[in-house]
Amino acid sequence: MNKPQSFFHLHLISDATGETLLAAGRAASAQYKDARAIEHIYPLIRTEKQVAKVFEDIEEEPGIILYTVVDQKLARGIDERCATMGLPCVSVLEPVLTVFQSYLGTPAGRRVGAQHVLDAEYFRRIDALNFTMEHDDGQLPANMDDADIVLVGISRTSKTPTSIYLANRGIKTANIPIVLGVPVPESLVNAKTPLIVGLIATAERISHVRQNRILGNSSSYEASDYVDRAAITEELAYARQICTRHGWPMIDVSRRSIEETAAAIVALRGKSR
Repeated sequence: MNKPQSFFHLHLISDATGETLLAAGRAASAQYKDARAIEHIYPLIRTEKQVAKVFEDIEEEPGIILYTVVDQKLARGIDERCATMGLPCVSVLEPVLTVFQSYLGTPAGRRVGAQHVLDAEYFRRIDALNFTMEHDDGQLPANMDDADIVLVGISRTSKTPTSIYLANRGIKTANIPIVLGVPVPESLVNAKTPLIVGLIATAERISHVRQNRILGNSSSYEASDYVDRAAITEELAYARQICTRHGWPMIDVSRRSIEETAAAIVALRGKSR
């Protein structure tokens, strides 16, 4: 018998954007299927006055506190306030910084938001994201050789979200839909530079996703063939045939998250170099 789901408050205090904390908090929360976190995010907390305001909110809804604050005086203040309130509190980056300091033999620079510096890597990611948005869903197929990765697949195989995720890692990613009976662009077939990967899934999975899309579509939509599993099976067979013919690796995304699919693609890219 399944336990009823419980809820708890998760307070995330950051002196930057809070992305690191959010990822860590969600990774930990995911291990507890019967407990759901109610997230409270406090970004850009850099003064004692801001910390005091945060704890006014925490007093109203106490819970677990995670923080990334490089200013050691502010960090001590957070620790002391949590101890007084009897609430669990963890500095997420501190154990990692300690390991780095031990290995590198020098203390961390303690720069707020250092991971968001506008350096060459940052602009490389922005360039990749711009490229990916311009080459979404088969747009601008003529310059496929400018891509690092091209994703192909039938509708609803997570091509666009996976492309955007890869772009955020600085990888120029285009995606092209495979439509039953329609040849893929010659520019893709002749491309020498990008890794081309086919995304597939089970007919059941794709039918379910497509049905949800139709339910959320306010305009009229011809649903019969779009969600029919026999028709989807035929689409998938055509997609597999194209990928096999051209020697493009395929990844089944049926039970993979976007992050897991992207990781598998990056691993393929490493092997292909």
